[in-house]
Amino acid sequence: MLRLSELGNRLKQAREEKNISLDDLQAMTKIQKRYLLGIEEGNYSMIPGKFYVRAFIKQYAEAVNLNPEMIFEEYKNEIPSTYNDDLPEQLSRVKTHKQLPKSASKFLDLLPRLLIVAAVILIAIVFWVWRQNAADSNPGEEATKVENGNEYTNNVENTAAGNEDEDPEEEVQEETPPVEEEVKQEPETPAQTLTVKGKEGTTTTYNLSGAAKFQLEVIAKGRTWVSIKNGKGKSFFGAEIAGGESQTFDFTAESEITVRVGNVPGTELKINGQLLQYEDAKTTPQNITIIYSKE
Repeated sequence: MLRLSELGNRLKQAREEKNISLDDLQAMTKIQKRYLLGIEEGNYSMIPGKFYVRAFIKQYAEAVNLNPEMIFEEYKNEIPSTYNDDLPEQLSRVKTHKQLPKSASKFLDLLPRLLIVAAVILIAIVFWVWRQNAADSNPGEEATKVENGNEYTNNVENTAAGNEDEDPEEEVQEETPPVEEEVKQEPETPAQTLTVKGKEGTTTTYNLSGAAKFQLEVIAKGRTWVSIKNGKGKSFFGAEIAGGESQTFDFTAESEITVRVGNVPGTELKINGQLLQYEDAKTTPQNITIIYSKE
């Protein structure tokens, strides 16, 4: 008991040197005060088990800044060294993986592989069931494929038999040439005529007939001035035209127009694409009157 008293006195002395009361030490270590007092008095019987005796001594030493390993080494003959037998009942019942029987350990090692094999088998079964359901839902598909195959085989055989029965020396009937359809010829459209009706002073009159339209194109080979009016004096155009330019007009609705040309040698007139031949190609300016007959 002398050595035990020395351990308790050693711990108590370190506590008092640091001005730590038992209540303070209880708050620091979370060990009940009566157990702390039992350690100081060397009364370990009041502590439930040797495991807790060693644990409480270690916490006490750390709280008062003593090295627990040195304490255990110095007082190893006083501090209980065997504590596995005194563990609480609930702790002693716990078994680690190393303490399991060999058969249980082998089963745990094989468990992941067994799970993988089971998963593969399950997937195979699900796939097989899906295939069966798909085949049952389309019972006519396979039959259709078989019928199509038989039909193709029969057609090939019948074609081959028909080719054998044909006489290779049989004369080929000449095809009757198709009758050519008679091409209906449309009646020719009478060509337009543009003739000189008369000339009076600087005015020359032309007759236009046999034309379905009356289009006038004025082409300036050189700089010229042109004005256009109808028979009632209505003006359609009156301006200078630069050389190389042209103007086109549609007078199908008119029965008579008069074109006054300021530069006759440098101006061409085309009626529906037909070039008008001046009766007098030198007189400038000159009036060209065109009477349009729609017959």
